[in-house]
Amino acid sequence: MSDKHFTPSNKNAQDCVKNVMKYLSDITYEKILTGQHTQSMAQEELHHIKKITGKEPALLGFELLSYSPNINYFDTDEACMKEVADNYGTLKRAWEWAQKKGLITFTWHWFSPLGGRSKSFFTDNTDFDVSEAVIPGTPENRALLSDMDVMAGLLRPFCDRQIPILWRPLHEGDGSWFWWGAKGPAPLKKLWRLMYDRYTSLHRLNNLIWVWNAPIPACYPGDDVVDIISRDMYPPAHEHTSQGEMYRQLTRITDAPKITLIGETGTLPSPEAIVKEHVGWASFMTWSHGFCTTEEYNTYQVLRDLYHSPYGVTKEDLPELY
Repeated sequence: MSDKHFTPSNKNAQDCVKNVMKYLSDITYEKILTGQHTQSMAQEELHHIKKITGKEPALLGFELLSYSPNINYFDTDEACMKEVADNYGTLKRAWEWAQKKGLITFTWHWFSPLGGRSKSFFTDNTDFDVSEAVIPGTPENRALLSDMDVMAGLLRPFCDRQIPILWRPLHEGDGSWFWWGAKGPAPLKKLWRLMYDRYTSLHRLNNLIWVWNAPIPACYPGDDVVDIISRDMYPPAHEHTSQGEMYRQLTRITDAPKITLIGETGTLPSPEAIVKEHVGWASFMTWSHGFCTTEEYNTYQVLRDLYHSPYGVTKEDLPELY
């Protein structure tokens, strides 16, 4: 790929950002990064992969939901509190992974900044109106910015140590199930651009690699505020393909050349098919909740084969990027 594929949108991006983007661009069409989401301190998925394959994923995902400032502990349920409690402290795990020089991606199931009950990142559990939140000076806007600033403070130490983060906020914003996507494309795009400007201009988080996560062209906020495009997908169990049509749909959101990722998946893709069919996925990330720790979607043999594929990049294969 040419340089335009890995030029960061943030002109002040740290060298670590440029290194990661160039590396992802260089391996596209030739290999694919292995990735795994972990949602709890226990990191069962990571340990299971190591046990089965003897290797570790190149990209490890971390969840920030328990760091949301406005969790309603008084109007909730057991399932919500278990998810929050299991997630406490996961930034420590991210630090540990960074010390091993693995790549990091963050997902934030953002509890409603104002009002809401239980898992208030779900639209059904909050009246928070994102279309009001992107209007300066509204109560919703003040709450939104306050939450953003708290999260920026948590991200700051990674920036200070020049640890690159594939930052995937507002994921699946093309759907209505999360409050940030509930009012359609216009406020979603405004919210993305607001966060981008606040994090790059005010907080100077120059270690972030901005990963957009939706395949709908109307939702796309613009090439000037996006480094990488991605989408989530959950194909049928045991159907290990290149997901070429999913890739082609995603790349239609922009005419600009962009590094392209599978943000989340349940069923593992086939690295061999991806390379043979010349499909441009640079990485994938299997979700948690048993997708790799049971054989319901992926047999252990398929997992083992993927991590030993000549086309699959594991942590052991990564060059020093930061």
